[in-house]
Amino acid sequence: MQSTDTTKYIIHSKINADGVIERPDIVGAIFGQTEGLLGSDLDLRDLQKTGRIGRIEVVVSTKGGKTKGNIHIPSSLDRIETSILAASLETIDRVGPCSANIEVSNIEDVRATKRKHIVERAKFILTGMFDANLPESQEIADEVRQSVRVEEMQFFGKNKNIPCGPNVIDSDAIVVVEGRADVLNLLRYGIKNAICVGGTNVPPEVAELTRKKTVTAFTEPKHPALQVRKRVAVSPGFQNVRKGSNLIVPGIPLPK
Repeated sequence: MQSTDTTKYIIHSKINADGVIERPDIVGAIFGQTEGLLGSDLDLRDLQKTGRIGRIEVVVSTKGGKTKGNIHIPSSLDRIETSILAASLETIDRVGPCSANIEVSNIEDVRATKRKHIVERAKFILTGMFDANLPESQEIADEVRQSVRVEEMQFFGKNKNIPCGPNVIDSDAIVVVEGRADVLNLLRYGIKNAICVGGTNVPPEVAELTRKKTVTAFTEPKHPALQVRKRVAVSPGFQNVRKGSNLIVPGIPLPK
């Protein structure tokens, strides 16, 4: 219906005629009976040639010798000129040999329709296409830090299944902890020479490693499931163990 990208309004009107008429009859009556009525500035033929008025759309139906229909005219004129043009349609009283009546039913603001679509679409995009749980800056930093910690973690032993920090092999001293999460927490604070025992028995590889290094064991002596200190004390190879008082576990930060 809209013939140009600059359409601002669409004039919607209804036509009733006492007789059988066709679309060309109605379009001809619109051009013919408004010609010269509004002056040269609002002549429909000139306006259509310059693209300020779009193609006139007419939909009609005939029943019982009478014709009813709808007329739609796109306009890129301003509000005042569009209103004058719409009012001029209601002066048409004949179409061909038949008496007729045209009544403007609505003037649609195309831009308002577009704005409404933009608002509705924007609401959908905002609620449906953005992550509703945007992380805070601290959460972003923690996520990056966690990623770095995971990348720094290495694995020790014949089967490469014992989590440890990257400096365990080269360091003169190591820190023995309970599990993988403890190694990660120590990495978070820059301690890269930790290794975990990760079970009820100290792995032989860890015991052998301690023969040449100074060992600090972080334990929780009151927790029956985490008796690392006792296991370390009786394990072969742990000749030089300095017993710590705290086991670093998830959710419990390393004391500063």
